[in-house]
This record gives sequence, structure tokens and C-alpha cells, in this order.
Amino acid sequence: MVSLLVGNKGCGKTKRLIECVEKALSNTKGNVVVVEKGEKLTYNVPHEARLIDAEQYNISGYKSLYGFLCGVCAGNYDVTDILVDSTLKICDEGLHKLSEFLNNIKRISEQSNTNFVFLISADEKDLSDDIDSEIKRI
Repeated sequence: MVSLLVGNKGCGKTKRLIECVEKALSNTKGNVVVVEKGEKLTYNVPHEARLIDAEQYNISGYKSLYGFLCGVCAGNYDVTDILVDSTLKICDEGLHKLSEFLNNIKRISEQSNTNFVFLISADEKDLSDDIDSEIKRI
């Protein structure tokens, strides 16, 4: 499953993301991975989750993030949940390529049985109409 946490800056998305991490940890016997840009979540994410700083791996752009997430899934079949903070800061191409990226992620999610959550700092009305309706908003 692919889910989006969408909202403007300052509306509480990061707090909701942390709640999603905690919920995933309590509901899985597998591994939970959180990808962030920078090290701002170090003290907020429970230590049971794997926290990865995208900057340490020079992840920049949708293709780079896609490849990295494929590698995480391929490298450990026990990953059940991947949550990505600051998606648009990691993928600086903007919203116009988001739909294509999410469709690719949806296929990986189905193949690997991994849940994905992406935090999107934007107004819901700015998202493209072609984002798959199966992609859940939380």
C-alpha cells in the first residue's frame, strides 16, 4: 500500500509521520525504515525503526529515491514499512513527476508486500489529478 501525508508546512505532518512509525512498529514483526533529509528526526523516531539520512547516500531526485527504496526492499525481505519524510526536499524536481514516481512505488509495494508512506509538503489541491486513486491519503 502507498499512502500520502499531505499538507502545508506547519500543519503537523511530521507528528503524524512519527505516529505512523509507532503504529507500524506495534503492528509488525518485520522492520520499519524511516528515510529523512538531514538528521532532524533522530530523537523523535523510536530506536526500533531504522532511520536513514538521504543526504548520507547522496539521494536527490525521484529516480535516485526510487532506486534507493528498491535497494532497501531487495536487501532485506523483512522490511514491512518504509516512511519517507520531506519527500519534496529529497526530490527537488517538484510535484510534476510525483505521479509517475508513486505509480512505480505502487508496483514495488505490491511485489515486496511493503507499505510506503510519503510526507508531501504541499496543498492537496496542488497535487496532480493523475495520482492513482488507490493511493491513500492519511
